[in-house]
Amino acid sequence: MIDIQYSAEVRAAKDAGKPIVALESTIITHGMPYPQNIEVAAQVEQDIRDAGAVPATMAVIKGKLHVGLEADQLQDLGKAQGVAKISRADMAACISSGGTGATTVAATMIAAHYAGIEVFATGGIGGVHQGAETSFDISADLHELAQTPVTVVAAGAKAILDLAKTLEVLETLGVPVIAHGQNEFPAFWSSKSPYAAPLRMDSADEIARAHATRRALGLPGGQLIANPIPAADQIPTEELAPIIASAQADADTHRITGKAVTPYLLQRIFEQTEGRSLVANIALVRNNARLAAGIARALAEQAE
Repeated sequence: MIDIQYSAEVRAAKDAGKPIVALESTIITHGMPYPQNIEVAAQVEQDIRDAGAVPATMAVIKGKLHVGLEADQLQDLGKAQGVAKISRADMAACISSGGTGATTVAATMIAAHYAGIEVFATGGIGGVHQGAETSFDISADLHELAQTPVTVVAAGAKAILDLAKTLEVLETLGVPVIAHGQNEFPAFWSSKSPYAAPLRMDSADEIARAHATRRALGLPGGQLIANPIPAADQIPTEELAPIIASAQADADTHRITGKAVTPYLLQRIFEQTEGRSLVANIALVRNNARLAAGIARALAEQAE
């Protein structure tokens, strides 16, 4: 068994049976510069508290799996250089070697399930990259959704991805893709995309019941809740499409591959939107955190 280092707040919440929402840590280490990364992480945690749940930011620090971070640990992680970005393939190696790693969607799901946490809020999941038919660049997040029973609230898949192929893979893997409050699958910075979501649910209570029913049926895997960015904060798809295409062309020219692709593309898009993509990213993460808290609360209430 792996010892879990719980924050005092998360330990108290578990002891009291309070609803808990998992959060990833790559947004802190790889998503934005210090001190903005810490400010945003603290704000998202507070959004979850304000919505009636307890936040649990995941990370591996010096070989210890942390479920919930104290304020000083969050600060240290936000300032740290050279932090690994860990997923299913390298999470165990990071722990066993005494390393420090920020959790991706897949690693956060693993940590959450190990700690008995059923709901996780993130920005957007990874998926099938453009050109995957030749590069085979497909995120481990998709397989994690198929095997780890955590409900993941995201603004769809990151818009830099091939959304059509991402949806096809999720269907093949048997992952429920549920749009919240609309019929379309959202496209991260944009609330709409050309693609219909397979399922629609309009309340946190509905989503919680679906999660509990999957558990009762003994089905493996979680649910992807595709929660659209608020309309006031979005960047329209038609504006973003040429910017994403330009960033992708730059990545191809510079032969950017593997784990370096996503941060490279996000940085190029940040530059070309003059920072609007980051503002939208913060808005959608906060929106997802609030919905995730509602789902966690509903699960706790239904279990009573």
